[in-house]
Amino acid sequence: MSRAEAARGASPLWTLGLLRSELLTTFRRWRTLALLGVLAAVPVLVGVAVRIETGDGASAGGGGGPAFISQITNNGLFLVFTALAATLPFFLPMAVGVVAGDALAGEANAGTLRYLLVAPAGRTRLLVTKYATVMAFCLVATLVVAVSALVTGALLFPLGDLTTLSGTRIGFAEGLGRALLIALVVAASLTGVAALGLFVSTLTHSGIAAMATTVGLLITVQILDQIPQLHALHPYLFSHHWLSFADLMRDPVYWDDLARNLGLQALYAAVFGSAAWARFTTKDITA
Repeated sequence: MSRAEAARGASPLWTLGLLRSELLTTFRRWRTLALLGVLAAVPVLVGVAVRIETGDGASAGGGGGPAFISQITNNGLFLVFTALAATLPFFLPMAVGVVAGDALAGEANAGTLRYLLVAPAGRTRLLVTKYATVMAFCLVATLVVAVSALVTGALLFPLGDLTTLSGTRIGFAEGLGRALLIALVVAASLTGVAALGLFVSTLTHSGIAAMATTVGLLITVQILDQIPQLHALHPYLFSHHWLSFADLMRDPVYWDDLARNLGLQALYAAVFGSAAWARFTTKDITA
């Protein structure tokens, strides 16, 4: 490769082109569209179930179920918070685990990874682009849940001012703003899972194996987080503070657990991102 070609390959425009190509490839896959479809369906099912349950005037939830579910009949905006609380423990991270696990292993399995590296991408640049694509999926998947819940809530229930968990009243516009902020926090909460899945993807040439391993690790962490005898370990598990986004519905907002959650996600991203880089930059690419 000549110096001129190398310079063109390392240019920011070339990097943006690679990112655009990865985004288009990822979001055009039927698997990705199916995952987003399932995520969009969850709020609809929750909303319809609550509507049917409360058709005779009974209160929703009966004291159980995801957070905010008892408030949905009073304000459809609470369906956004309920849907995110229902999908975050499993559905959202599972979808992210599937996309992240397939990011590099899927290319190796299809025999296209070598061709990506023949182009002047560089392994570090390619790895960063793959991670950025997975994070874009995190954001899109979370917004799909939130928008589906908002539309369903508006169709099935009244909208208006809402009561925070602290008992104060806020306007609908402010509530909508908090819903958007909560969606962004939920997307950021998946940063650790994305880095973990990308690291696993560097360990194998089988996309299915990488996806299964990532989802298996996710389930294992969730189980460990429910075992009381391991309470000393819980604060260090990436899923432990996921539901802290509920504190954004307090007045004033409680920031302590939110900060712990985002800090922990950044730590997991740094650790597993570094591990993925160390593995991928020294790996013998044969496929």
